[in-house]
Amino acid sequence: MSAPLDIAGPAAPPRSNGELVFAEPWESRAFGMAVTLYESGAFTWPEFQAALIARIAAWEASAADEPYHYYRLWLAALEDVLADLRAVSTDEITTRTQDLAQRPPGHDHHDHDEHHDHPH
Repeated sequence: MSAPLDIAGPAAPPRSNGELVFAEPWESRAFGMAVTLYESGAFTWPEFQAALIARIAAWEASAADEPYHYYRLWLAALEDVLADLRAVSTDEITTRTQDLAQRPPGHDHHDHDEHHDHPH
């Protein structure tokens, strides 16, 4: 099962020549987390898409004090979906997403990281 990434409208991810575009490594990690969790059955794609659209709408309604940043809203939508599922606590989501965002580039070669993220 792959995520239906042909999202249209305001929730569409940034693309260049049809390819997804990530400005920083954490953006691709956030994207990958959402897709992996969806593919594992943690939530449905419409649930995630609705959360993302709600986050974009909230940003638009807030008089946009901060610049539009698609993947910050993507990550916030993922946090919303996981918190709604009570899969993890909001504090744990915040801690994990901050840790993930602060990893240096080159930390995406998974094998040893997987064990670090999920201690037995």
